[in-house]
Amino acid sequence: MAKTFKETLLEQERFELQPKSGGGLLSYEVWGYKERGRTVVTRYNLAYINHAMFRADNGRVLGFDNAHGYHHRHYMGKVEAIEFTNYEATLEQFQQEWMAIVKSAGGRKS
Repeated sequence: MAKTFKETLLEQERFELQPKSGGGLLSYEVWGYKERGRTVVTRYNLAYINHAMFRADNGRVLGFDNAHGYHHRHYMGKVEAIEFTNYEATLEQFQQEWMAIVKSAGGRKS
């Protein structure tokens, strides 16, 4: 019989960005469990929220999550499925994309 693991909240952080850094809010929520010394991520929700850039979708400019049974990306109200390799690669993609969005906006949004 396969061992079942209890899913727990691994990370929940929110960072308010200064206007010179693009403004808005970064939100990270990650659920999973530990198995043989390694972390297994079962659910995640990564979001860059900035109501000055985008008012719909509760201000979510960019987001990655695996809700609704599939891995997907939100960008300015549009949702598209993404190819999922692992959580770490998705986190890296999210970080690169939100930094590019802020850079292209010139850090003027708050």
